Amino acid sequence: MSVRRSITLAIATLTATGLLTACGNPDASTDAAASKDKKDTGLNTSPDQDRLRGKKVDAVAGLVPEAIRERGTLKIGASADAVPPLGFYATDDKTRIGSEIDIATLVADTLGLKPEFEQVSWENLFVGLDSSKFDAVLSNVTVTEERKEKYDFATYRLDNIAFESKKGSGWKVNGPADVAGKTISVSSGTNQEKILVEWSEENVKAGRKPVEIKYFQKENDYYLPLQSGRIDAHLGPSPSAAYHVATAGQSEIAGQISGAGGDLQGKIAATTKKDSGLVEAYAAAIDHIIEDGSYDKVLKRWGLTGEAVEKSEINPPGLPKTKS
Repeated sequence: MSVRRSITLAIATLTATGLLTACGNPDASTDAAASKDKKDTGLNTSPDQDRLRGKKVDAVAGLVPEAIRERGTLKIGASADAVPPLGFYATDDKTRIGSEIDIATLVADTLGLKPEFEQVSWENLFVGLDSSKFDAVLSNVTVTEERKEKYDFATYRLDNIAFESKKGSGWKVNGPADVAGKTISVSSGTNQEKILVEWSEENVKAGRKPVEIKYFQKENDYYLPLQSGRIDAHLGPSPSAAYHVATAGQSEIAGQISGAGGDLQGKIAATTKKDSGLVEAYAAAIDHIIEDGSYDKVLKRWGLTGEAVEKSEINPPGLPKTKS
């Protein structure tokens, strides 16, 4: 599936369906109907998620290193930022919900392990992997060639990113020239920051103005600056941008690209410390939930069917290293 088609499907699902089931069991055969009130997401955002659960598959569980099997738990790191529909807090302001939590839970269930989640800042996800505090990170992590030097990846979703601008701006982004001289916000340490920096450098080399880059560590911190005109756009994950566009009604998608940049389709992956012995188990578990249909039900629940993968890939080509 092309990058443009996958993004179109994802945004169409989010906008047209009001973002998922009204509540309860995600065992629905189709995406939910649109909410009449655009600001009402139609999502079950209560702490009682009635989350879809899986069952242990002995052949897959047997791939898990013995020490972890004996421990009986899978320690999973996730970003503490609120990025709906990927990961955010329920109406009780303490229960973590979202598509990443649902998929990670299904993976742990398949491995016969109890999932134990801990939310930390983005940079501490990788610190946690380095120190073996976490067995896995499932938190919208893009596969990059640089990260592959330290971590192993098992893909579970396509990675697309979007430029979100103020509604009615009429501005469209198709490439680096379109952002020359613009003020654009991004979260630091992300692949979208890397792409934006490279585009700015490309503009300077071409004699165009650079991009003025503003940083907001929490994904929702850009909302007010965008409406006040202090920034022209925010570059972030397509799912969260589409969610905000569909629910707030104050912004629009100015352009979308692959999270890997260029002609390479970006991939989101379960991430583990390199040579931990876990990546094969993650890939097998993801393949199993794809085959049994639970993966598709989770993506439908959260309006992400346009970013589905057919199978999990181990350490596929990732976002290239920055050219020196």
